[in-house]
Amino acid sequence: MRRRDFLGLGVLGAAGSTLFGPGSSAQPVRKRPVIAWAGAPPPGMKLPQFMVELVFGNFVKGLSDFGYELGRNIDIIRRTDVFPDRVPSIEEMVALLKPDVIAAPATLEAVAARKATSTIPIVCPALADAVHLGLIASEARPGGNVTGIAPYIAGLPTKQIELAREIVPKASRVGLLTNMNDPKGPPQVGDLRAACVALSLSVVEADASTAQDVPKALTALASEGVDVAVVLQTNLLLNMSEQIGAIALEKWLPTVFGYREHVIHGGLVSYGVDLRWCYRRAGYFVDKIRRGAQPGDLPIEFPSKLWLAVNLKTAKALDVAMPARLLARADEVIE
Repeated sequence: MRRRDFLGLGVLGAAGSTLFGPGSSAQPVRKRPVIAWAGAPPPGMKLPQFMVELVFGNFVKGLSDFGYELGRNIDIIRRTDVFPDRVPSIEEMVALLKPDVIAAPATLEAVAARKATSTIPIVCPALADAVHLGLIASEARPGGNVTGIAPYIAGLPTKQIELAREIVPKASRVGLLTNMNDPKGPPQVGDLRAACVALSLSVVEADASTAQDVPKALTALASEGVDVAVVLQTNLLLNMSEQIGAIALEKWLPTVFGYREHVIHGGLVSYGVDLRWCYRRAGYFVDKIRRGAQPGDLPIEFPSKLWLAVNLKTAKALDVAMPARLLARADEVIE
């Protein structure tokens, strides 16, 4: 790969801060610490703007909480900034940039980054199944070069099933929109199944492994006559928030989510972690590492507050009467 491919590299917030000059064979001259942002949409897909703001925007805010200003005392380079004509692999990005810290937006990126390096610190605000995947030794003491936040909380799916019964009291048949190729998927499905069994609810599952699968999966759930559906908390399904909300409304399907972003984009109700906090909190880990802490010594953190959001406009369109007690305890009501 040619060094001149980096001409015009978009170091955010730092005009004229190209790391490699045209034809240069020298190592990059660092004016500031560099964070490599390992996230990028799959080839041929465009990341929704709300996701850019949610994930990257809150990460930048988190850095600013600890005094970091892009272009002044820190730089961030995103994968899509490296080669304008394609999305480079994380392994390529790490080998070429040799950043001070790698920010992996989600688990799959953290896995790829860990394969690329066992020495450069990796911070992930959305870790899942990290011990099983070999990313960390334990949550209390990660032990390697990966640390961050685990937004999945055991037992939360049970609360989502209880919420489904609260908004559709006579429900007997629950649909699950799953995404089992995401590491966050299987643990949720296990909990959701168990919660349904405990409440004597039958379960219908439809899996979506790609964006193209989502409409078919929702249509399948509707055709099976489910009374209410629960959408898993995964990257793919979060990216598809607008489409899922529109299809659920078209199919007259009351739906429960784990992320508020679904409700912002037309979903009925959500109960789960606040991803805005997770990505903003990642700034704490970067600051600790910049001050000399080893990532393996920084315990994995878990969100301490859950967020309940309700979309009354969608409730009216679906003819769902939201209980007054639910609205009273909601953190966010969209009218």
